Amino acid sequence: MGFTCGIIGLPNVGKSTIFNALTSAKAQAANFPFCTIEPNTGAVAVPDPRLEELAVLAKSAKTIPTQVTFVDIAGLIRGASKGEGLGNQFLGHIRSVDAVAHIVRCFDDANVVHVDGDVNPRRDVETVETELILSDLEAVQKQISRYEKIGKTGDKDAKARIEVLSSLEKHLSSGKAAKTFTTDFAEYAELSADLLTAKPVMFVANVSEDFAAAQVGDGSCAALDQVGEIAKERGAEVVVISGKVESEVAELAADERAEYLQSLGLKTSGLDRMALSGFELLGLISFFTIGPKEAHAWTAAAGTRAPQCAGKIHSDFERGFIRAEIVSHVDYVACGGEAKARDAGKLRTEGKEYEMKDGDIVHFRFNV
Repeated sequence: MGFTCGIIGLPNVGKSTIFNALTSAKAQAANFPFCTIEPNTGAVAVPDPRLEELAVLAKSAKTIPTQVTFVDIAGLIRGASKGEGLGNQFLGHIRSVDAVAHIVRCFDDANVVHVDGDVNPRRDVETVETELILSDLEAVQKQISRYEKIGKTGDKDAKARIEVLSSLEKHLSSGKAAKTFTTDFAEYAELSADLLTAKPVMFVANVSEDFAAAQVGDGSCAALDQVGEIAKERGAEVVVISGKVESEVAELAADERAEYLQSLGLKTSGLDRMALSGFELLGLISFFTIGPKEAHAWTAAAGTRAPQCAGKIHSDFERGFIRAEIVSHVDYVACGGEAKARDAGKLRTEGKEYEMKDGDIVHFRFNV
């Protein structure tokens, strides 16, 4: 299991260009709105130096990293919540993703038309957010109507749900996202599951090649600093990417990429930064199964117990779970492999209540 990240934003902000570079896919990129009509999907490996290190120690024949699936979604314009442009399709596609990467244009280019005439990150972000909030508001109002009908049949839970939804309606009406709404109602997660503004968001500032190595707040790019201010207000992260640079990196051989990135003052590619930010955003961890055949990385939500992690490998592993034999990545490397880690007493046995930790190397014991 990896995670799915939807790439959203206004038309002509560089969504498809970045998507193509990240996935080496061939989504059409053109200088006009709505060149992306159906969402383009591409699964890419998430680089993890620990996996390569473990594979060398275990002499694994191959490595299988975890994956992130990027979904390039059609550009949104004002009125999308009412069906303008490709609004209904756009909003529908966002509901299916785990997280959202909001691409914000921070570059000037006379050859790439901006739908609102000029580069203005705050206006652009607010345009997209407003349409998402309006769509959520409509969805919540429909839920209220539905529970009002159910309440007439004598359903005891309907009244409580209506009260929570009515409070959420007021919250959204004030221009606030669903993720900032707080309630003690136990079933709120169920009520808000399909709301667009309940999804975790990271901002991706698409800068020109000249600012590829810029940092938020360093003063080198005013538009980037504005995105940083917006993200800070929302408690979100910012990933700085140059779509042009990422396109060039994608064309290079693997052994040439690091050198090219270094020449631009970059340590890692945009893919690395987006993938790692996505993991952080969703509170994900990676655990490993290591052996001579393969070194395999797996993904789970932080706090997931051992049997459920076993089930990510095979349903039989979860159904017949007995125990998990675990050594941490740090101990595995320090000891020089599993056998020496076992001899050093670093390998331990955990039961059904154990919550897997990031970097755990595990053998699941099961019987069905």
